Amino acid sequence: MTRMTGARFLAETLHGYGVSHFFFMPVIVADAMPEMERLGITRVMAHSEKPAAYMADGYARTSRSVAFCGAQSVGANNLAAGLQDAYLASSPVIALTGRLVQEQQDRWAYQEVDHSDPFSAVTKYSGQVNTTEQLPMFLRQAIREATTGTPGPAHLDLAGIAGGTITTGEADMEVIVEGQFTGLPPFRPEPDSDSVNEALGELSRAARPVIVAGGGVTTSDASKELIALAERLNVPVATALNAKQTFPANHPLAVGVPGSYSRACANQVLAEADLVFFIGSHTGGQVTNDWKLPRPGTRIVQMDINAAELGRSFPITVGLQADVRSGLRKMLDASGEVGVPRDPKQRATWVTRVQQLVGDWKASVDHLWNSEDDPMRPERLCKELTDSMPSDAILVADTGHSGIWTGTMIDLTSPEQSYIRCAGSLGWAFPAAFGAKAAAPDRPVITFAGDGALWYHFMELDTGVRYGLNTVTVVNNNASLNQERHLNERNYGGALPGSDELWKLTDLDFTAMAESLGGFGIRVDKPAEFQGALDQALNAGKPAVIDVKTNIDGIAPAAWN
Repeated sequence: MTRMTGARFLAETLHGYGVSHFFFMPVIVADAMPEMERLGITRVMAHSEKPAAYMADGYARTSRSVAFCGAQSVGANNLAAGLQDAYLASSPVIALTGRLVQEQQDRWAYQEVDHSDPFSAVTKYSGQVNTTEQLPMFLRQAIREATTGTPGPAHLDLAGIAGGTITTGEADMEVIVEGQFTGLPPFRPEPDSDSVNEALGELSRAARPVIVAGGGVTTSDASKELIALAERLNVPVATALNAKQTFPANHPLAVGVPGSYSRACANQVLAEADLVFFIGSHTGGQVTNDWKLPRPGTRIVQMDINAAELGRSFPITVGLQADVRSGLRKMLDASGEVGVPRDPKQRATWVTRVQQLVGDWKASVDHLWNSEDDPMRPERLCKELTDSMPSDAILVADTGHSGIWTGTMIDLTSPEQSYIRCAGSLGWAFPAAFGAKAAAPDRPVITFAGDGALWYHFMELDTGVRYGLNTVTVVNNNASLNQERHLNERNYGGALPGSDELWKLTDLDFTAMAESLGGFGIRVDKPAEFQGALDQALNAGKPAVIDVKTNIDGIAPAAWN
């Protein structure tokens, strides 16, 4: 044991767990800031609490390890709101907040409100640290909670408006780094052999099986095992948005993204399947188009590291509790005769049918991918980005149309490319990309977002400039929230005066805004201009924005169900 301050203990623990950046809104754990600097931890000061949480989320998802963010007492609940995306995306973000000491609670202290309920809604674990002596126990527990099972956010509420009671205090403490919890997943449990054989038997007997790969495949780094099992059993694979990078888009068994942000062909495949194998998927509303797919009566096999997820949305025929990579490896080892399709010709017919559906869908959108419309169609923008994106790029997508366009119209063309996306809150991607760049400084990080999303947190471009987080943001700029167009025109009975006030935005030049904040800006009006603009942006040596003027009539079709 060594006598030290809470500030030193906190900084040395973060350093021991490999944390390179701390994202915050002043003032929080102020005494720990010099200690972090001494250890080489970059303190990234955001312009508000939600972007600080989003940056930490982008960092955690890219590094597949814990990330830290923080805010003082008055900003704590703003930080909690920013954890919604990390919670929905199963991202191990740990939030540190300050709170007034107990004797000042429940007495209308200035700027103080209760933190427990807001954080309980968006974390796996939330604890109060009342004394410096308690810090080691609670900090290690927060890290364990954030990384084990289904990962997710954790929260520590530190005594003192900025946590100062904890960081200035001294105690006899030992910095202990529990190595298993420095990355995801810390444990790789295997499924029992009987369940493996039952699952393989069900897959063997199925005439029209399909795999739906979820974010657990990404977290477990199980892409190779997923591909190997699909090939061995000759089973088509659909990928949730969180698993987009785990299965090659040009693979003959690739189906695409199903659900509400989907390719119609993927939903058609799920509708025709007689067995669906969910792997590392929450089976939530988005990937199942509000639980309309698979159809009632479809047999379900499900693998998840968290037993509570097995059967949550659909009754299961077989459940396998396991880390995805370990589980798939065990299935591969056991597949042999057990997993071979009982009727190979029938399975081949099914695969041919799936390939026909995928081919027909691609043919149906080919004119959009190659459109010469002026302003540019968003589908054509997606094609240009697919063709131009570096082979090791990280693509960060916002929600709404950005999630649909990137999920359905952009293919990852290299196994070294990655994809992370907003799990809930419009505006997430722009600051999250700075966190991703902090975690992967040597890789190109490209954000795809609409102008509506950019309005939320564009001031964080200054944060990127100050810390050299040189991302590239591609703005699908149609001067609107045109995803809301149909709703408002329906309510008005047509495109009548007043309806457009509810979804149209100011037609703004984001290049000028970027330049004014110290970044690089370039405008694109025609498809032929995009690749050159992207090259300039990637080599600008500062955060860059590509303002692409797109067609306001570019509205994604409703999901096929």
